[in-house]
Amino acid sequence: MMSIGGPDASPEDDDLSGGDLNGRMCIVTRESGSTDELIRFVAAPDGTVVPDLKRQLPGRGCWVKLDRALVDKAVAKRLFSRALKAEVTAPSDLGAIVDRLLAAQLAGMMNMARKAGQFVSGSSKVDGAVRNGSALAVFHAMDAAADGVRKIDQARKAWHLGMETEKEIPSFRVFTEAEMEELMGQNAFIHAAALAGQAGEGVVKRANLLERYRNGGQSRATGGAGRRKQ
Repeated sequence: MMSIGGPDASPEDDDLSGGDLNGRMCIVTRESGSTDELIRFVAAPDGTVVPDLKRQLPGRGCWVKLDRALVDKAVAKRLFSRALKAEVTAPSDLGAIVDRLLAAQLAGMMNMARKAGQFVSGSSKVDGAVRNGSALAVFHAMDAAADGVRKIDQARKAWHLGMETEKEIPSFRVFTEAEMEELMGQNAFIHAAALAGQAGEGVVKRANLLERYRNGGQSRATGGAGRRKQ
């Protein structure tokens, strides 16, 4: 399974309080978790708390579960100084900063997948990808017309019933059209699909991360893996 960013942080650099041998314990809930469930934070040279999504920045780190409400709570309760064992300043909008970084990672992965031929846009291409089984997930702008979304939903349901999959192909709505234009420029879309392949899987992974961060650790994407029943 892919992680949020890059390699794991060195355990000796991070907060091992509570007996977590991996050094990964949420400073808000005090619950341990995997790197797919937590965000690492470190102190920048100027003492500002910054998110380390790729887990590559040096020095002591601390962890917060993948949930914006918990990041906001860590800021409000000033938990970063205690966890990082230093006088640090957490920006009041740290939760929003993490959201923007996760969104940018998703948009970047979409562009990468497009170059690899594993991300297509346009309602007809998306409909075709769903019906031929090459779509891993579909994406709609938040402000997409209901009729266009409904037609692709019908294709998702037809594939699910016809191929007897466990769940329908997942459907995400994470950006408005204007947000996508800002993030992706000419690659902005109304309807799109991530296709089978490593880059397409990366898109779905990052979409789930963003959804979980925004929705209390749970993805609200409709549908699921779309695998055939055994």
